[in-house]
Amino acid sequence: MNQVEALRAMAPLTIESTRSGLVESVHRVSVAVVDATGRLVASSGDPGLVTFWRSAAKPFQALPLVLDGAADRWGFGPQELALACASHSSEPVHRERVEAMLRACGCQEEQLACGPHPPISAAVAEEAARGGVKLTPKWSNCSGKHTGMLALARHHGWPTEGYARAGHPVQERLLQEVSRWTGLPRDEVLLGVDGCTAVCFALPLGAMARAYALLGCSPEAAPKRLREAMWAHPELVAGTGRLCTELMTACRGSVLAKVGAEGVYSAALPGLGMGVTLKVEDGDGRCSPPALLAVLRQVVARLGPQVGLTLPLEQLSHHVEPVLRNTRGEAIGSLRATGALEFH
Repeated sequence: MNQVEALRAMAPLTIESTRSGLVESVHRVSVAVVDATGRLVASSGDPGLVTFWRSAAKPFQALPLVLDGAADRWGFGPQELALACASHSSEPVHRERVEAMLRACGCQEEQLACGPHPPISAAVAEEAARGGVKLTPKWSNCSGKHTGMLALARHHGWPTEGYARAGHPVQERLLQEVSRWTGLPRDEVLLGVDGCTAVCFALPLGAMARAYALLGCSPEAAPKRLREAMWAHPELVAGTGRLCTELMTACRGSVLAKVGAEGVYSAALPGLGMGVTLKVEDGDGRCSPPALLAVLRQVVARLGPQVGLTLPLEQLSHHVEPVLRNTRGEAIGSLRATGALEFH
């Protein structure tokens, strides 16, 4: 390693986008790695950065289904709970499971407040376009979450109308859970409107990471049931070729991971009792998978030997340095992580 490479390795974590061997752009990443008490274990950039949690909050939005008895009432098992936590790829299995969940709780697709959008999966999007398919709300990557919200409303006898809006009893219940797991008072959690129309939450990266640390190691029945559902059905949490699915498949029981929009990623490392949340500060979602894998690699390399923890991240090399291609599918560059975490 020459001097320039050594200095780059010691710098804060960034993702470099290369084209034809030249670094074309650099994406700064802020990271918080904390334990279940909220103690900062490692960081890069600004671990106190306040940003929207986006879809990485979904496991905590799904917890009331289990805690309040709605999952048992409507017969939601591990597959349904995994889908309630999902940012899915609109594959047939995802859409069919949403339909089954809606039937179980006596709701219709028309009641879903999430609007349709092109599938995250390029292959599914191409197939739908080729077939002239009219996209409906169940195609939304958030349709599992929204079905869970409808199911919660039906369970409590709350109105289903307006269930996704701030102030509705469903959203108040979800905010209560977010506050409990992050350790932030409710009035310190900033509210916004997510892309799927539901409420989303802005808070410091460290608070998000604490919630994941607790989720990963809590002995309570509800969080245990939810994380085991995600591990049992990672294909429902995301989809074919997606990092959430492939990471939890390769590291089942060792990593719990959930992506969020605008460059957010959260994960739990139960073996270390720690949680991770990162934000690619310019919001480039392409960069969050290699950023998460860089963080996991460094944390496990530093702290894993203490508890005998290793992760088979070599199976995920296509996510470690994703190839960039031109419109003819030719490789012309890649995304690569540089820099290091600071351990405290």
